[in-house]
Amino acid sequence: MYEGVVQDLIDELGRLPGVGPKSAQRIAFHLLTADSTDVSRLAAALLEVKDKVKFCTVCGNVAEAELCRICADPRRDATAICVVEEPKDVVAVERTREFRGRYHVLGGAISPIDGIGPDDLRIKELMTRLGSGDVTEIIIATDPNLEGEATAAYLARLLKHMGLRVTRLASGLPVGGDLEYADEVTLGRAFEGRKLLDV
Repeated sequence: MYEGVVQDLIDELGRLPGVGPKSAQRIAFHLLTADSTDVSRLAAALLEVKDKVKFCTVCGNVAEAELCRICADPRRDATAICVVEEPKDVVAVERTREFRGRYHVLGGAISPIDGIGPDDLRIKELMTRLGSGDVTEIIIATDPNLEGEATAAYLARLLKHMGLRVTRLASGLPVGGDLEYADEVTLGRAFEGRKLLDV
């Protein structure tokens, strides 16, 4: 344990997701030895992001205006919506350059253990967007874990009778992975999604 402001800094850094006590301590001591200009830039960037960044009123992605750059782009396909859990998932899908439609960010996944139910997510907003009749396909791209699967199943049931094409991203074994290290869910999904080989 350290004293005063050093311990306060370690405690605050430790509250960040994915930062444990040792990492918090390492970051704190890095900041203590860093140049004052670098620390000031970091502090300014943190304050600026809290001041300027909000969430898109249409899809829930991060934005500096009322609409994110994707919702504001008229070249995007308005008939397809890719449903993701978090804004970081939008970035992951965009990196593939395979999807030219729009997005809907749920703000998490259904997790009864954590007290997160359908009403805690942006599902009502998704249903409102579908009311326009422009959308013909929903691509569910939630994480391939228990919470993501529960969310995907809930959405599939909810959208079943709307006359939409509802698809789920394929998942399975990663390229370069070993079978012995794959968990049961991943291996099961790989078997479900197997393809015929062209020989």
